[in-house]
Amino acid sequence: MGFVVFHLDKSPGREAAMTDHIERNVIPSNADPKRTHLNKELIEFPEEVTNRTEAIQYRLETAELNRKIGKNQVQVLRIMLSAGKDDMKRIQDTGKLDEWCKDNLDYLKKTFGIDNVVSAVLHLDETTPHIHASVVPIVQGERRQKKPGKKEVEQSPKKKYKKKDANRPRLCADDLTCKVKLIEYQDTYAEVMKKYGLERGIKGSEARHITLTEYYRNQAVQSKNLQENIELLLAEEDAKRLSIEQLKRQEQEVQRQFEQTDTRIQQKESELKQTEENLNQVKGQLKTEELKSKVADVGSNIMDGIGSLVGTSKVKRLEAQNGELKLEIETLQEEKESIRNQAQKEITEKDRTILEKDSLITSQKSKLDKLFDYIPVLNEYDFIVRLCETIKLPTSIVKQIFAGKEIGYTGKLYSPEHKQDFDADNIKIAIGRTAKDNKPVLAIEGMNYLEWFKQKYRKLQEAIGIKLPKHEANKSKGFRM
Repeated sequence: MGFVVFHLDKSPGREAAMTDHIERNVIPSNADPKRTHLNKELIEFPEEVTNRTEAIQYRLETAELNRKIGKNQVQVLRIMLSAGKDDMKRIQDTGKLDEWCKDNLDYLKKTFGIDNVVSAVLHLDETTPHIHASVVPIVQGERRQKKPGKKEVEQSPKKKYKKKDANRPRLCADDLTCKVKLIEYQDTYAEVMKKYGLERGIKGSEARHITLTEYYRNQAVQSKNLQENIELLLAEEDAKRLSIEQLKRQEQEVQRQFEQTDTRIQQKESELKQTEENLNQVKGQLKTEELKSKVADVGSNIMDGIGSLVGTSKVKRLEAQNGELKLEIETLQEEKESIRNQAQKEITEKDRTILEKDSLITSQKSKLDKLFDYIPVLNEYDFIVRLCETIKLPTSIVKQIFAGKEIGYTGKLYSPEHKQDFDADNIKIAIGRTAKDNKPVLAIEGMNYLEWFKQKYRKLQEAIGIKLPKHEANKSKGFRM
């Protein structure tokens, strides 16, 4: 029997990059673009919702939450459901994949609530079929009580306050991701998947889930095959680009929070200034009243006394308001500092990750340099790789032509010689060899790529009435596929 895969991650609200990945707005290097159309969303969105990110926000807005959502509060749980490659292939080959998907959805809805499961996407364009589910952690019931520490037990009991309604909805990922719950998910999910010949992983195992970036890194270190190294480097570059995009979005979000906090501080400081002016005005009036009371008769003195009491009350009210505003400003300043510290911490972690990736890429390039010294022909393949990047040939096509395939391509190709793009309509691209010295060369439509660009340029010039001298001979002569 194979093992089930139930992996859960917590995430705050910045989900645009992950949505792009899951919905294939950006095609990752480990996915087959020819099979992407087979992927499907298993949850029907509400009428006004168009994607996963909007579905998460829609659930938060319609859940009738009483408390404001914190800036770093977990807003969605990312759950990946699958099994081993051979086990998923067996399920797919026996025609049980649809039933497997239905059982997974039923389990998620029963475990986390129908309304909380806002998206579930089946991916069939990667090596192993799997589901990316998104769960908004909205719960009801009493909050989990932390076990009191030794010092808390020794202290005198705290004052008890009136409990809030236990049935009101709360956004609380901690209630769903505590250790007891995580163990329970592994047990109950395996029970549902038993019908497919799958079982729970070993309890207490030291094995841990690794990220996609870590997977590429480990594979690159272990790989000794040049072609695999090239593909893994390309995949690592994609992962690095995704991290940089997430970092940019994060910086923009922090900047927005800073601006909002600064605006609120300015408003409060303006209110504080106005309150202090009112306070000084009232105190001035009180001094004037005191002087009057010294020269007035008894009846007048009594009236002034009453006025003084009223004035004193107003002073106390303004002083209290003044104190509250100062406290609010201090709180906002602390909030701003907290945002800055958290952002710095996350940015530092991102920088460290990017540096690690740069180090890995440098290490891999060093290995490739040695290979180029030992095997000179690799320089020619390296030139073709860089050439493909220059003419803007998609990475997926590059991988296939290096696997020895002749691939059809429709799109645009850039000519560095003519410094412009040319249309390509279902052209055939492959790696051919020269008949004279058997060197590898990029072939387009059975000819050297240079000749293909020249022909496209000649046709373009003729179309606008400019005639160019004909070539002496077919430049692809002595060229073979």
